[in-house]
Amino acid sequence: MKFTFPFFAGLVALLISASALAFSPFVVRDIRVEGIQRTEAGTVFSYLPVKVGDTLTEDKAAQAIKALFGTGFFKDVRLEVEGDVLVVLIEERPAIASIEFVGTKAFDKEQLKKGLREVGLSESRIFDRSVVERAEQELKRQYLSKGHYAAQVTTTVTPLERNRVGITFAVDEGEIAKIRQINIVGAKAFKEKDLLEFFNLTTPGWLTWYTKNDQYSKQKLSGDLETLRSHYLDRGYIEFNIESTQVSISPDKQDIYITVNINEGDQYSVSVVKLAGELLLPEDQLLKLVTIKPGKLFSREEVTATTKAISERLSNDGYAFANVNAAPEIDKEKKQVAFTLFVDPGRRVYVRRIQVQGNTRSRDEVIRREMRQMEAAWYDGEKINKSRARVERLGYFDEVTVETPAVAGTTDQVDLNVNVKEKPTGNMMLGAGLSSSEGVVFSGSVQQQNLFGSGKHVGVGFNTSKINKLYSFSYTDPYYTVDGISRGFDVYFKDTNTDSLTVAAYGTKSLGGGVRYGYPIGDDDFVNFGLAFDSTRLKQTVNTPARFKNFIAKYGDDLTGLIGTVGWSKDTLDSRLFPMSGYVASLGGEIGVGSSLKYYRTNAQYKQYFPLGRSQALMLNGEFGVGGGLGDRPLPFYKYYYAGGVGSVRGFKSGSLGETDPITGDRLGGDRRFVANAEYLFPMPGGGMDKSLRLGAFADLGWVWGVDQKVKVGDMRYSAGLSLAWTSPLGPLKFSLAQPLKKKDGDQTQRLQFQMGSMF
Repeated sequence: MKFTFPFFAGLVALLISASALAFSPFVVRDIRVEGIQRTEAGTVFSYLPVKVGDTLTEDKAAQAIKALFGTGFFKDVRLEVEGDVLVVLIEERPAIASIEFVGTKAFDKEQLKKGLREVGLSESRIFDRSVVERAEQELKRQYLSKGHYAAQVTTTVTPLERNRVGITFAVDEGEIAKIRQINIVGAKAFKEKDLLEFFNLTTPGWLTWYTKNDQYSKQKLSGDLETLRSHYLDRGYIEFNIESTQVSISPDKQDIYITVNINEGDQYSVSVVKLAGELLLPEDQLLKLVTIKPGKLFSREEVTATTKAISERLSNDGYAFANVNAAPEIDKEKKQVAFTLFVDPGRRVYVRRIQVQGNTRSRDEVIRREMRQMEAAWYDGEKINKSRARVERLGYFDEVTVETPAVAGTTDQVDLNVNVKEKPTGNMMLGAGLSSSEGVVFSGSVQQQNLFGSGKHVGVGFNTSKINKLYSFSYTDPYYTVDGISRGFDVYFKDTNTDSLTVAAYGTKSLGGGVRYGYPIGDDDFVNFGLAFDSTRLKQTVNTPARFKNFIAKYGDDLTGLIGTVGWSKDTLDSRLFPMSGYVASLGGEIGVGSSLKYYRTNAQYKQYFPLGRSQALMLNGEFGVGGGLGDRPLPFYKYYYAGGVGSVRGFKSGSLGETDPITGDRLGGDRRFVANAEYLFPMPGGGMDKSLRLGAFADLGWVWGVDQKVKVGDMRYSAGLSLAWTSPLGPLKFSLAQPLKKKDGDQTQRLQFQMGSMF
C-alpha cells in the first residue's frame, strides 16, 4: 500500500495520542539514535525538534516523527522511552548504488544520466520510488522527442548488500516514426507544394537519412509554422491566421500525419505612413529609415525592419531604451492599412563600466582592446554591436554575449557586460587530403592562436605532396602596438616539382624568412606590408622548356634577394564557410629586389554575394594579376601566373590555360592573368535549411598570357557546370562537374574535379 504523507503523519499522530497513557510528560536527559548505517547522528539531531533538557509531550513526539519522515531519508521512524532517555529507532531508505541502461542506442548514456539528474535521480542519492517513476516518464519523453513513439521502458530495482539498490532501465526503442504526409488546408493564393518548400519538416526523401527532417519534432513544426506565417504576412496578408494544427500517428506508431488549417484573409496594401511621438532627429532623417512605402503591399518584415532601424539610430545617440511602435489602421473596404510610427526615445544614457566575464584563460586586455564602446561615454548601439563582432572574430570563444543592465539607483546609466565562453585555441593536427591536382597531401601542424591567453599566434606546420613540400614557422602579435598594428615573423622551406603536372616542368627549392606588419584603417579594412629574404635554387629536367632553360643559363639558377609586399583588404562577409551576403575586396603587390632578383607582381580581386531569398545567393568574382621584370630582367618563370582547375576555371586541368611549349605541349604560364566567376548557390534539394550542404550552378571564364601577347575575349576559355560544397565531419569537401564551353585543340579538360580535406 502507498500512503500520502499527510495521511501517514495523521495516522502516526493518532497512534501517539492513543498511547498517551504509556508515558507521562518528562524532561529528556539523553537522546539515543539506533539503526543508522549511512546517516550521521548529527543529521538526525539537526532535524529532531526535541533537545536534551526539553519536556517531551504527545505533541512534540508527533512533531519529531513528522520532521524525521519529512527528510525523505528514512523508511520507518519510531520513538521509545527508557526512563528519562528518548530512543529514536530508525530504518533508513536504501541508497542508489548504480544506474544502468540496456538497449539505448539513440542517446549517449552519459547524456541520459545527466537528464535523470535533473529530475532528482542519480547514484548515491536516496532511493525513492516516485522519483524513479518520474525518471521513467522523462526517459520516455526523451524518446518521443526523437520520434521513437513505440519505445517501451522497463525499470528493474535490484536490492544489494549494505542497504543499497541498483536501478536498470531496459529500453526497447522500436522504429523511428516518419512523416508520411503534410497537408496545408485553406491555401488559395499559393500552391500547397510551394508552401511546403518553406518547411524543414518533410516526407522521406533520398537525403533525409542525413538531415533527419522526416522525423517529427514539435520545435521544428513551430518554426515551420512561423515561417509560413511570415511568408503570408510579408506579402500583404495582414489577417492571415493558422486556425489549427493536427498531428496524428498511425496505430502501429510508425507513420505521422500533419494537417495545418489556415485562413489567408485578403491582401492589403499600405496607404500612408506617419511619424508621431518625440522626434529627436529631423523628420526627414527618420523617414529615410522607413522602408514601408505607400502603394506597396503590406510586409511585416519591412515594418519590423523600419522600427528596428529607427530604434538603432536613436541608440547610436545614447537612447538605449528607445521604443518604436507601429500602430496599424485597417480599412477593410479599400483593403488598405495605414501606419503611425510612435517614437518614444526614453532617457539618454551612458555606459558606466565595461565588465568582462567568463575569460578563464584570455586576459582582459585581449577582449577590451576590441571594444569600440568606451566607458563613461554615451551609449552607442552601433559601436556595441561592432565590439561584439570583433570579439567573436578573434576565434577564441564559443559564445560571446553582450548585456546592458541598468545601474541600480540611476536612470541614465548602464553597465556593459561582455560574457564569453572560452574554447580550446591550441591544436595538434595530423591528417591527409586528396586533391585532383596535387594527389595525396599529408599535412601536420601545431598551432596556438591564443598563446598563454595573450592573443598572440604561433604555428609550426608541414605539408607534403608529390608537387609541394612546405615546412614553416610563424609568429604573429596582432596588437604589437596599442593602436592595433600587428607584427609577425615567418620562416619557411619550400620544395616544388611540377614535372607531374600539365604545366612546364621545373623545380625550385626556396628558403626564406621575413617580417610583416598590419595596420587597421577601419573595422573591416586592413593595410599590410612586409619584407622577407628569399633564396631560391632552380632545377631543370629533360622536359624543362627551352625558354626556362635560357633564363637559367642567362641569370643563373640561384636567385637571392629581398621580397617586399604591400596590400589592402576589406572583408564584410557574413560567414566564412557559406557566405550569403557581403563582399571581399583586396589589392596587393609584391616586389623582388637584389642582385639576382628583380621583379614585381600585383593582384586585385573583388568577390560579392547577393542574397536571393532566405537560402539562395548569387556570387560574382573577378580577379586580375599583372607581373613583370625590373630593369633589363624578365619576370622569373617560377613567379608566372597560371589558371585552370578548382579556384579559377573549372572543367580544365589545373594550370592548363595559356601559352603552350611547342615541343612538350606543356603550359608555360604568363605574366597576365584574368579570371571571372558567377555562381548561383542554393541548398541541397530535400535538405531543407541544412547549412552543411550547398549546391551551385556556375560559369567560369579566364586566361593567362604574356606581356608581348595580345589577347581578346574570344581567346579566353569558359565553362559551366554544377558544384557541391559539404562541410563534412572530416573537413570541407568541394566537388565540381563542369562542361568546357570554349576550348581549342591541345586544351586539357577535366570535367570532374574535387578537393578533400583542409590544406595547410
